[in-house]
Order: sequence, then C-alpha cells, then structure tokens
Amino acid sequence: MSRVCVLHVGGTIGMAASPDGLVPQREVLERYLASMPELQRPDVPKHHVELLEPLLDSADMAPADWLRIAKAIVARDAEFDGFVVLHGTDTMTHTASALSFLLRGLRKPVILTGAQLSLEHVRTDGREHIVTSIILAGTTKIPEVCIYFADRLLRGNRAQKIHNTHFLAFDSGNLAPLATVGARIDVADHLIRKPGAGLPISLKFEREPQVVALRVFPGLSRVLLDTVLEGADGVVLETYGAGTFPHRGGALLESIRRATSAAQPTVVVNVSQCHGGVVDQATYASSRALADAGVVSGVDMTPEAALTKLYCLFLSLIHI
Repeated sequence: MSRVCVLHVGGTIGMAASPDGLVPQREVLERYLASMPELQRPDVPKHHVELLEPLLDSADMAPADWLRIAKAIVARDAEFDGFVVLHGTDTMTHTASALSFLLRGLRKPVILTGAQLSLEHVRTDGREHIVTSIILAGTTKIPEVCIYFADRLLRGNRAQKIHNTHFLAFDSGNLAPLATVGARIDVADHLIRKPGAGLPISLKFEREPQVVALRVFPGLSRVLLDTVLEGADGVVLETYGAGTFPHRGGALLESIRRATSAAQPTVVVNVSQCHGGVVDQATYASSRALADAGVVSGVDMTPEAALTKLYCLFLSLIHI
C-alpha cells in the first residue's frame, strides 16, 4: 500500500478560537484526525502526519516558508509516495506556485489543501478535503504540485483564490481541472505532466531578492511607479485586460524604460488582472509600448505564479 506524508503548516483548517480571534493550534488537527475512522479504512492510503512548526496563518507565509516546505518534501521524498500540505487559503496559490518551481524534477503528487471552516466547526469542509487529498496523493499518478478544494484538483501554479466564504474557493481561469471528484475520481490524463527526473538532494537560497507586484489602476502616478521600481530586482505589473497600460504622455513608460535598461536592470513582467485570458503585447498600442520599453509578456500566467517564478529565478537556487 502507498504511503502519504501529510505536512501541516497552518491555516484555518487547524485553527481554534482565542480572545484575539482564530489562531493556529497544534492540538486541533491531531484531535480531529484521531476521531476520523474513515482514515483507518483499508481503501485509504497509509499516512503519516507531521507538524512543520511554527504553524502559521497563511497571511504570515514568506518565501523562507516556501523553502521550508520544499526542504521537508525533499528530505522525505524517498520514504513516501505522495504528499499533502495542509495550508491556509489566503496565500495557498503563492505557496503552490513557488513549490512548483522549487521542486523541479518532481515525480510524485504534492497536493495543497485547507478549509474555509476550521475542523472544530460543525460544518467544516476540511474533513472531505483531508480524506480526498490523501487518496489523490496516494493513488493517482499526478507528479505535480496541485491544489485540491471543493471537488476539483487544480494545477498549483494555475490556480487563484476567487472567494473567501464559498466552499468553491479556487479556480483556474486558463486550465481545466486536472481531476474532478464526485461519486468517482476522474483524472484528465491528457493534462498531466510527465514525471520529472527526481528532486535535488538539497535546496538553499543564496540571497533574498526584491520582487514586487503592482496592480495598475487609473491615476497611477509616476512618483509611485518610480518608488516601486527603485531597487527592485523584478516587478510583476498587473495590467488591464489583454495587457494594456496607461501610456498617455509617456511619463510612466519612460520610468519603466529607464528601469529595464539600467546597468542593473529591473525585470518587469506583464500579467493581466483578469482571472482568465492572455496578455497580448502586439494588439493595442498601449501594450506594444510596454514591449518597446523592455517589458516581458507573462502570457497567461497568474500574478501569483509570475511573482513566485521571478523570486525563484532571482534566488540563485543551488541544486546539490
């Protein structure tokens, strides 16, 4: 029988009420899992639960925590057939995207999941998410970093959070689900990536780059844009529609051109604010102007994927 490692890093799924509001509590998950007889059924893969402390509200997740999770998976790769990461929903897509770039060579499922309601809540959605994620991680051949939520398995670096109260909290605007879960599990085999060559022995970061995301808005000033660009290694420019940008007068474009052509150039990536669709820097004059200013098209990447990919590219990631 396959073995699944469940890594608990925090989030609503394992939170409990406190005088300050909901906070992660280490005993919540253990107590709840011990009361779930379905996890002991013979058709559920064997699993081992580990807490990766400190348990965090996902609003507190940082790039160092992406590395912490990636290292834990690398260290346990030989021992398990799949991984489930219990994580908060607010930055789950950032972590999933980062892991997809950090865990190059992945040959096994890595599935992030969580809940909109704590396991202590009578109507928690976490119960089904845990059971199904363990089954998916231990029985399917999907060698990718994914998010499982509300009956759909999404590619991690294609997913975005679309609602903060509905159980259908995540969607992927530019890619269909890798699997759908109902009375049966249907895997979209034609969408699944091929297994990699295997994970690196270890990971480390050489430095912490300065990567920024800026959502374009009517009235964006040159002063603010210059402040964002100054000292940044990379900027994710979240533009309108198919990648358009305010270009009247040319002042904003000149700021970008100066940053991308500097001795230590800033990498600027153009992604759309829209949940689905593609950045096309050839159709509109306002997006062609960005291309002329040295801006790279992010095509159909999500802002989260663009941000984390830039971060990982600048990290001088060492594979030993």
